[in-house]
Amino acid sequence: MTNRQADLPCIHCQYLGEPKLEFADSRLHVDPKLGISRFGPKSFSPRRHHPDVIHLGFIGTAESMATAREWVRKCSAGVAGDDKHPEFPGFMSDRGFFSELQFDDDWNAQLCQAEVEGVLETRPSRMRFDALLGLLERKLGLLSTKDQPPTCIVLALPDVLYAKCRVTNYRDPHLGDVHRDLRRAFKALAMKYRIPTQLVRQQTVDGRERDHPSKVAWNFFTGLYFKAGGAPWGPTGLTPGTCYLGIAFYRSLGSTNPLVHTSLVQAFDEHGNGLVLRGPDFNWNSREKGTRSPHLNAERAERILTIALDRYRDEMQQTPQRVVVHKSSVYWPEERIGFKAVLGRRVSRFDLLSLDTRQSFVRLLTTASYPPLRGTRFTIGDKDYLYTTGFIADLGQFHSLHVPSPIRVADHIGQDTSRETLLREVLVLTKMNWNSSRLGGKSPITLRFSDLVGEIMQEIPPERDPLPQFKFYM
Repeated sequence: MTNRQADLPCIHCQYLGEPKLEFADSRLHVDPKLGISRFGPKSFSPRRHHPDVIHLGFIGTAESMATAREWVRKCSAGVAGDDKHPEFPGFMSDRGFFSELQFDDDWNAQLCQAEVEGVLETRPSRMRFDALLGLLERKLGLLSTKDQPPTCIVLALPDVLYAKCRVTNYRDPHLGDVHRDLRRAFKALAMKYRIPTQLVRQQTVDGRERDHPSKVAWNFFTGLYFKAGGAPWGPTGLTPGTCYLGIAFYRSLGSTNPLVHTSLVQAFDEHGNGLVLRGPDFNWNSREKGTRSPHLNAERAERILTIALDRYRDEMQQTPQRVVVHKSSVYWPEERIGFKAVLGRRVSRFDLLSLDTRQSFVRLLTTASYPPLRGTRFTIGDKDYLYTTGFIADLGQFHSLHVPSPIRVADHIGQDTSRETLLREVLVLTKMNWNSSRLGGKSPITLRFSDLVGEIMQEIPPERDPLPQFKFYM
């Protein structure tokens, strides 16, 4: 062996396997669609928060509501699949999710033609965007005061209204360039009235959607079941008594200081139940600090973790025995000090893990026609990588259009849990997206929705407390 060969780091590979999910009657399967089709959703049996009946309301014009309602009714009977897309079994009391949909005009709020034209005639786009939000808020307020409000509201806007109000871009004298999105703003608005919402495009209900009809139905009804209070599936392999935290940051639209960031925490227990929490604001000058990724000082790190653990205890009715913190950037020394100060006082075991989900420089090359197996862990020297996307051995399928790249463990503080266990947990947490029926995603749920949730949080004024339940952000 030459000296050069001796200096090369060793590469070790390990296949962690595809985690199974739990469905009705504690039956197991790796795939959400096949598990629900064969066994039913997890909360159906034994009954725990299973929605037997869902009252579905609509907001839209007379025509857009009618076409959306007919599409929902038709899909609820089942949608045929093909070789690449599993059949959607339906959303009825005797099949699929075993829930019954009920419709009533009393749960609908119509946008009349004069109201639509009034919005469309408003200039410029920023005022038109706000005009539509004001109109939608009046409709939400009307539905929320019903003696029996709908379980969930479907927003079905006509194409012309959606196209003119989907986004607005403008320059603010304090914030600089601002981008606002209708979906995010509407979600934040609906949170005031405590009614979960679902958006449906006209191109979806009239057949112009590019995705296969069964895939669209799976995603729509999986999200609807979750928002109505049900658990489509549950995880297996997560450590009992563990609280999994994801920490991220965003900039608030309500701030007049462009340097102010707000901390965000996503917390989950071993059953996949999650909370969204808004932490303290802080100043972050990326030019002074030399990096765009915000970081906390020791005091704020201690404060945000204290807030998260207190709220977790209050909402989950239990104190975690173990805490795992996920972040997308490395832990700065002060963050370590602050986090460890709280964790050392309150739990017996903890791990701080930084996951780089955007790295694409390091990949495995296989001799087969397909990419590496999802669930493949490999180490190069002391660096750990994990494929959370890739070929799915249990199904003999590859569920992506892109060449997969592994995520990298960029930082790990803690010695209470083996690296293998931590990565197995990460793999399980990639399967806990109840907003769709995908087998898994690239990021664990602790980080998966940080950008999405932060964008909705931007629309919530600082004086209004955001709701902690995930169903209002999906």
